Amino acid sequence: MQSIVRQIAAELKVGENQVQQAVDLLGSGATVPFIARYRKEATGGLDDVHLRELEVRLAYLRELHDRREAVLKSIEEQGKLTPELRAAIEAAPTKQELEDLYLPYKPRRRTKGQIAREAGIEPLADRLFADPTLDPQQEAQAFVKAEKGEGGEDFTTVAAVLDGVRDILSERWAEDPALVQQLREWLWAEGLFKSKLASGKDENHPDNAKFRDYFDYDEPIGRVPSHRALAVFRGRQLEILDAKLVLPVEPEPGKPSVAEGRIALHLGWSHAGRPADDLIRKCVAWTWRVKLSLSTERDLFTRLREDAEKVAIKVFADNLRDLLLAAPAGARVVMGLDPGIRTGVKVAVVDATGKLVDTSTVYPHEPRRDWEGSLYTLAKLCEKHGVNLIAIGNGTASRETDKLAADLIKRLATAGMADIQKVVVSEAGASVYSASEFASQEMPDVDVSLRGAASIARRLQDPLAELVKIDPKSIGVGQYQHDVNQGELARTLGAVVEDCVNAVGVDLNTASVPLLSRVSGLSPSVAKAVVRWREAHGAFKSRQQLMEVGGLGAKTFEQSAGFLRIREGDNPLDMTGVHPETYPVVQRMLDQLGKPVREVMGRGELIKTIKPERFADDRFGAITVKDILVELEKPGRDPRPDFKVARFNDGVEDIADLREGMVLEGTVSNVAAFGAFIDLGVHQDGLVHVSQLSHKFVNDAREVVKTGDIVKVKVLEVDPARKRISLTMKLAEAPQGGRREGRDARSGDNRYQAPGRGHKQQQPAGPMNTAMAGAFAKLQGLRK
Repeated sequence: MQSIVRQIAAELKVGENQVQQAVDLLGSGATVPFIARYRKEATGGLDDVHLRELEVRLAYLRELHDRREAVLKSIEEQGKLTPELRAAIEAAPTKQELEDLYLPYKPRRRTKGQIAREAGIEPLADRLFADPTLDPQQEAQAFVKAEKGEGGEDFTTVAAVLDGVRDILSERWAEDPALVQQLREWLWAEGLFKSKLASGKDENHPDNAKFRDYFDYDEPIGRVPSHRALAVFRGRQLEILDAKLVLPVEPEPGKPSVAEGRIALHLGWSHAGRPADDLIRKCVAWTWRVKLSLSTERDLFTRLREDAEKVAIKVFADNLRDLLLAAPAGARVVMGLDPGIRTGVKVAVVDATGKLVDTSTVYPHEPRRDWEGSLYTLAKLCEKHGVNLIAIGNGTASRETDKLAADLIKRLATAGMADIQKVVVSEAGASVYSASEFASQEMPDVDVSLRGAASIARRLQDPLAELVKIDPKSIGVGQYQHDVNQGELARTLGAVVEDCVNAVGVDLNTASVPLLSRVSGLSPSVAKAVVRWREAHGAFKSRQQLMEVGGLGAKTFEQSAGFLRIREGDNPLDMTGVHPETYPVVQRMLDQLGKPVREVMGRGELIKTIKPERFADDRFGAITVKDILVELEKPGRDPRPDFKVARFNDGVEDIADLREGMVLEGTVSNVAAFGAFIDLGVHQDGLVHVSQLSHKFVNDAREVVKTGDIVKVKVLEVDPARKRISLTMKLAEAPQGGRREGRDARSGDNRYQAPGRGHKQQQPAGPMNTAMAGAFAKLQGLRK
C-alpha cells in the first residue's frame, strides 16, 4: 500500500502524508465532498478535483496490484519465476505492460510454436539464428521425423521442419515485451489511423453521408482528436467505414516493411547473404505480418478509444457541471411552455416554491391556429398567479411558441402588468423525467405531457434542484455519449452531480428525494426517510433533529449535516456551511466578541477583527477556522452566478432568416474541445470553431466559454439545405502586432485543418473557410 501512496503522491505532485490521510478517510467511508470541505487539515487542503483523481488512481493501482499478485502466482506455479522476471513484474507501471510480461507464460491452447518445441525442433531454431552461416536445408535433415506424431503433427519433411523453426522464432519474438512495447510506442508516434467507405456502401445514402469526412481519411494515430476517433469507431461499428492502422511508409512490393526493419534491428540481425539469412528474414516478416501487426493494431485502437472516451467523458462532465451550476432564477412564479404543433403547447405554472399550481393546453399552431384564444388563456393564467417568467422548451415549434410568448408579454405590458421575461431553456431529459416513477409520485394526477412543462418551468427556478431528478446521461450535453464506456460515464457524471449539489448546499425542508440522495453520506433510502420524517413532523427546526430520522446514524450525520441548510431555524448557523462539529469554535468567537450569533453573521468589519490562530486547536486548525469566518461573513452564500436572460433577435426565427454578417445573442448549449455550439433560437445550433473563439490562441473551447453562457456571435456562413451555421465570436478587429491568428507559437501547428486527410492540408489563417466550417458542423449530427 505504501508504494501505491508514493506513486499517487508523485503523480498528483502532493505529499505522501496528504495522500495517506485521504486514503484513510476514504477507507473509513468519508465522501469526497466531506473530505474536501471539512477535513482540509488532514489532507493539507486537497480539493475535490485532486480527491477525485486520487480515488480513480487508487482503484486502478489496487486492481493492478491484485493482478500482479495473480500473475506472479501463476508463473511461480509453472516453476519459471526468476528473480529478474519477478523484479520486472513488480516494476510494471501499467496493466498493459504487466500483460506483456505475462504473455509468454499465459496458459493457452497449444500453438504451432509449442508443437514444434515438443517435437524437439527448438535447438535447430536456436542454432540457425545464432549462426546464419549454417545451411538450413542440411541442418534440418537431422530433425526430420520418420512418421507423423500421435497428435497429427507432421515434421516428416525438411520444409515442415523449417516451418517449425519459423513458428518457434516468430512466437518467441512476438512475446518479447521490450520489442512489443517498442513497436507499440513507435506506431503510436508515427503510424496512421486510416478509414475509408466500406466496400459495397453507397456514399450518398443518408445514413452513410454523415461520415463523408472519413471516406478517405488518415491522420497520425497519436494525434487523432477525440471526436474524430469516436466518429470513425462509430462508423466502423455500423459497418459504414473500414478502419485500420497503416505504417507511415508503405513497403514496395517484395520489400521488407519499416516494421520488419525495426524488428530486425531489435534482434541485432541484418541480411548479409548468408545461407540462413533468407529463412531468418522470412521469420521476421512472419513475426510482423502474422503475429504482431493485428495485435498491435488492436492494442493501439484500444488505447485510442480509451483516450478518446476519457476526453468525451470529461467534455460531458464539464458541460454537466456548468449546466448544474447555471444561474437560478430563484423564488419567482414561472410559466413553463412545452412547445408542440398538432398536440398543442402544454402549459404549467409553478409558484415561487416550485409547486405546480395550474396547467392548460393551448393550440396556437397548425392545424387549429387558435392564436388569439391561446393568448387569452395564457394572459388569464399570468394574471391569476402573478407570473414573473416564461420558460419555453427548445424543441419542435420552440421559435413559434417564443413568438407567442413575445406577443403575450406585449399585451400584458399594454394592460399595465409588471414586466415579464421569457427564456428559452433546454428541454433535454424532460420527457424522461415526465415518465419516471418520481414524477408520478410528485404529480400523480397530472398528465405525463404536462409534467414536462412543469419540469421546464422549474429548471429556470433552480436548474440544479430539477436536473438531479433526471439521469445525467439523458440531459444531452455530451459528445458521442452512447459510444463511451457506460460504467465509467455513469461514475464520472454521478461524481459531478454529487460535487455540484454539495458545493451549493441543500435546503433540508424543501429538497426532493433525488436532491437529498446526492448529499454527502445520504443514500436514497435515507433520503426517503428524511422526507417521511418531514411529512410526519413538519419542517426541521435544527440539524440536530436529523438524528431522530430512522436509519440516520452518527456517521451519516457527520458526512451530511454541513451540506444541509435550515432557513429560519432555531440556530442561525444551521443555514450556513459551518459544520455542527465546529459550533463550539464559533461559540468561543462569540464569547470574545460579546455578541449573539445573529448580530455577528454578515458583518464583515466585525468578523475581520477575529484572528483565526487564536481559535485553532488540535482538532480544528487555522484552515478550518478561516473557512468558518468566510461562512459567517456571507452566510448561506450561493456560488452560482446571477440570473440573466439572452434576448433573441426579432424576425430571426428560422435558419432561413440568418444572413452572413448578422450579430446575434445566443446561449452556449454545448462545448467540445474543437468548439462551442450556440443556440440562436432557430432550431439549429450554430458552431463557433475553436479558432473563432478569440484572437488569441485557444487550445480548448472551455478556456473561453462554458455551457449556459450568454454570448454575442457573428454569422460567418449559413447552409440551410444542410442545416449548418458557422459563427465567430471575434467581433472586433484583431489587435495589431499580436500573434498570428490560429497558429500555435509553440509548435507552428495551423488550427485551420479539416478532418479528411487534415494532417496533409493547411488552410490560410483568417476567417473560417467553407470546408472547415462544414466539416465541423457535421459533428452536430454525431455528437449525441
